[in-house]
Amino acid sequence: MKILIYSAKDFEIPFLEKANNEKHQIKYVPERLTPKTAELALGFDAISIFSADDGSSMVLERLKEFGVKHIALRSTGYDNVNINTAKKLGIKVANAAGYSPQTIAEHAVALLLALSRKLISSNAQVSTYNFSLSHLVGFDINKKTVGVIGTGRIGKTITRIMHGFNCDIIGHDIYEDKKLEEKYQVSYMNLDNLCKQSDIIFLCTPLNSQTHHLIDMDRIQQMKKEAVLINIGRGALVHTQDVLQALVSKSIAGYGTDVYEHESGIFFYDHSENKSKDKTLQKLIDLPNVILTPHQAFATQEALTTIAETTIYNINCWQQNKPGKNELTPELVG
Repeated sequence: MKILIYSAKDFEIPFLEKANNEKHQIKYVPERLTPKTAELALGFDAISIFSADDGSSMVLERLKEFGVKHIALRSTGYDNVNINTAKKLGIKVANAAGYSPQTIAEHAVALLLALSRKLISSNAQVSTYNFSLSHLVGFDINKKTVGVIGTGRIGKTITRIMHGFNCDIIGHDIYEDKKLEEKYQVSYMNLDNLCKQSDIIFLCTPLNSQTHHLIDMDRIQQMKKEAVLINIGRGALVHTQDVLQALVSKSIAGYGTDVYEHESGIFFYDHSENKSKDKTLQKLIDLPNVILTPHQAFATQEALTTIAETTIYNINCWQQNKPGKNELTPELVG
C-alpha cells in the first residue's frame, strides 16, 4: 500500500520505519494536511495525519477526489477529523487509541510539580548565580483535593498517581467508574462542585461540542484562588482569554498546559527566527505562574514506538480487509 505521512517529524520517522519493516511504500512530508497540501496525496492509497492536521469536510472531499481511501491518525484524539463526512465519502479512519496513558499522565504530573515547586523560575534564577529563595516558596501536593475531569485511560492513570501523593480525589465524567471509586475512593460529582472543592484540577477529557470551553470565567469564578489548573487534553477545553485574565488577576494560582487553543501552525515547528504574532500566546509564555509545553506529552521512546506500531497495524488491517480495534468508521470495514 502507498502511504503518505503528513506532518512527519524527524524524531518519529525512525519509529515508523521500524514498525513498517519495509512492508508498505511510505513517503514522509513535513507539511501539515490543509486544503492546499491535500493534493500531495494524489496517487496514495492511505495517509497518516497528526492532531494539527486539517481533516475538515472540504479537505476530506479533496482527498476523496485524489483517491485516498484510508486515514490513519497518529493520535488518540480525532476532533480534527469530520468523521461523519468521512463515512459519507467512504473513507476509513482509525486512531492510535490509548497509545500510552502513562506517558501523558506523567507529563501532566510533571507540569504540576514544576508549578508547585517553581522549578522553571528556580532554574532560570540559578543560571544567573542567584541562589536566593525569596521567590521560590511553593506548596505541598500531599493531602490536596484533586479534581480529575475525564476519567478515561489518562484520567485513571492520573488518579492512580495522585492517590500515591496521598490526595483526596474527586472526579467528573459522563461515565462513573466504580472501580476507581472502590480502589482509590474517588468521589464523582457535577462539574461546578468539582471546581469549588478542588485545589488541583486536571483536564483529561476529549474535545467535542459539549466540552469546548468547558472551563470559562463562570467556572473559574467558582474555583479557589489557590487552585492550579493542568490541561493535558486539548487547548480549546479552556477559554484561553478567560484563563489568562484569571491568572493576571490571581483568581487562580497557576496554569500548566501542554496544549494551546490556537496551536495549529505554531506547535511542532521552530519559530525562533520568525516569532508568532499571537499576543495571547506571548502573554501566556511571559506569565510566571504558567508553564506551557509544546504538545510534547506523547514524545517518549515508549509512546512513539506504540504510536508507530498502531499506525502500521491500522494500515495492515485495511490492506487485509479485516476489522481493526481502532476503527472510527467500523461500518466501512469489510
